[in-house]
Amino acid sequence: MNYARDGHTSSVLLTGKVLVCGGNNEVSTLKSAELYDPSTGTWTTTSNMNNARYDHTASVLTNGQVLVTGGYNDRTLDSAELYDPLTEIWTDTGKMNNVRASHTSTVLKNGRVLVTGGSNDNVLDSAELYDPLTRIWTTTRNMNIAREEHTASVLINGKVLIAGGTNNYHISSAEVYDPITETWTITDTMNDERHAHTASVLTDGKVLVSSGGPNSAELYDPSTEHWVFTGNMSDARYIHTASLLTNGKVLVTGGYIGGVYLGSVELYDPLTRKWSTTSSMSSKRWGHAASVLMNGKVLVTGGTNNSSHLNSAELYEPY
Repeated sequence: MNYARDGHTSSVLLTGKVLVCGGNNEVSTLKSAELYDPSTGTWTTTSNMNNARYDHTASVLTNGQVLVTGGYNDRTLDSAELYDPLTEIWTDTGKMNNVRASHTSTVLKNGRVLVTGGSNDNVLDSAELYDPLTRIWTTTRNMNIAREEHTASVLINGKVLIAGGTNNYHISSAEVYDPITETWTITDTMNDERHAHTASVLTDGKVLVSSGGPNSAELYDPSTEHWVFTGNMSDARYIHTASLLTNGKVLVTGGYIGGVYLGSVELYDPLTRKWSTTSSMSSKRWGHAASVLMNGKVLVTGGTNNSSHLNSAELYEPY
């Protein structure tokens, strides 16, 4: 990449290119953005965001634009902006009702975007909805539990599963948001407390959460609303990535645990419910980003290790 960065976002555009924006490095918080073209394997800069930010979110809307929300620079942000891939220009859109970072942002089946939790000076239970047609934010019901560093997953039935996180303590609880009624319902508690973990919706509709605590992983079944342990990972890890491959397996990369930066990579097979190790990354990294390209490869970008922030990127080929 043109800039070293961690705490950034990586979004696959409808064109197949990947938009990387924001983040942090030794010098400053970044407003820069750049595009990766899988057909040429090259990076090009695109226009800067209006606000420098890290630990923000980025969501690809149904119209192909990218919505970036919140994050930190010298303060916590309530600003949101849109990137238009056709013009390569950023425009400010309506501000959120709360400043927040380390939150989640989820595109619902109706095209609206649900933002949940995060933190400012306090951990938040608030949630709000962005309407791309009006470009206006509206509040929705608060979650039952305030949380940051949690996960949000759109289930096959259109509801959203929120799991784990932290609020001065690590959280095992989970709750489900119904976009039709705009209500939250407590669901089964995870077997382990976890934060800065990952959640992946598998092809069978179950949700796989991995580490963010011990080296355990577990599955949530929306039909029974229960969690069950599945195979343990080789390495416990936080602030890693998990990518659903085109063959249905889940690729987990990097992370951090107990002062150790990880370059290890593991694969979860939903058919056997077991983990297996695969080749390690070229660089140990956490706070990185990973995107599944249209050709099925996985692009891993940036992050930090025990010596510096990284501008490197690497590709994983599943086959």
